[in-house]
Amino acid sequence: MSSQPLVITVGIDAANLRRGGGVTHLVELLTAADNEGRFKVVIWGGQQTLARLPERPWMEKVNPPELNRGVLHRIWWQLFSLGPAAHAAGCNVLFIPGGSYAGKFQPTVTMSQNLLPFEWMELRRYGWSLNTLKLLSLRYSQAHSFRAANGVIFLTNYAKQVVLDVTGPLAGRSVIIPHGLNPRFQIRPEDRHELDDYTDARPCRLLYVSNIDYYKHQRHVIEAVHMLRSEGFSAVLDLIGPAYPPALACLQAAITRFDPEGRWLHYHGEVSYESLHENYRKADIGVYASSCETFGIPLLEAMAASLPIACSNRSAMPEILGEAGLYFDPENSTDIAQAIRKYILDPGLRRKNAALSYERCLQYSWRRCADQTFQFLEEVANGEGEGKA
Repeated sequence: MSSQPLVITVGIDAANLRRGGGVTHLVELLTAADNEGRFKVVIWGGQQTLARLPERPWMEKVNPPELNRGVLHRIWWQLFSLGPAAHAAGCNVLFIPGGSYAGKFQPTVTMSQNLLPFEWMELRRYGWSLNTLKLLSLRYSQAHSFRAANGVIFLTNYAKQVVLDVTGPLAGRSVIIPHGLNPRFQIRPEDRHELDDYTDARPCRLLYVSNIDYYKHQRHVIEAVHMLRSEGFSAVLDLIGPAYPPALACLQAAITRFDPEGRWLHYHGEVSYESLHENYRKADIGVYASSCETFGIPLLEAMAASLPIACSNRSAMPEILGEAGLYFDPENSTDIAQAIRKYILDPGLRRKNAALSYERCLQYSWRRCADQTFQFLEEVANGEGEGKA
């Protein structure tokens, strides 16, 4: 007779998930999961985060008052209250998708969703600033958490290697489980109405979805589109995403310099995840110019929308996009312009890469992500394969 419980109780620490990709991942993961009769989930988080999560009969949401307050209250709660709460809830394993955990509960599974603290060249973009200190603190806390965890989930091979270069070999298990994709982003290639030529009345719509930050290189993309327009190409650029304030100031300076009248350059700010797919439907070419990503969900969304994609050749992007895109140096405006120019001039290339992008995106699903994640959590809870990297 097995002594293992018939139902695995998984605790999830969502204390530090407030917005962005981390919350999106958790929402989609729990929405796609089919855990009835196999798992019970107890999740601790702030009111706003818990409100976005689905209601499931196998899931209990808990909102400690400290998690509605500032970061120091959240850290204090995680350090001293989370472990006892997980024990009281009968948890067999504690999942920390935010990455950092300094408590005593075991076994734990943590997750790498932020590569920025682990890449020195990217960190240097912030100079001596509070953000640099924050990122260095995350580098220390997450490296410690990964070394101490019984299991670590990575999103890509690239991200795993970057982290291991800092942490060294991990004592616990590690696994690569990519993000999934919400089907509402999918537009089959034959359902798109592509134009062979673009005019001033119907310009080529370029779309770049990502938070505004130094390592996202929106300024270089803007300059690249300005070059193309100076050559007579009809192109407009839409930028979507929340902004890091100092980087937003740089973006606004670029807008003032290149398009002060707002004729072709449009920054829409943050668009709700629930309506974001409509923006992909209106675009003709996707642009993704980041130089640091664990995965890059907007890249996958653009692939699903059957967009031909001009993409950064850095970080994890080639691992996700493969042979389905045109690559550029994200810090070279001329190189970016060259990739976009190739697409504008070649309708056949646009259609070919759009079809390849769509085909490649089909391997990613949130149901697969959820199944693999909870399978890994169950294995760690049962002590299977301890010490395997």
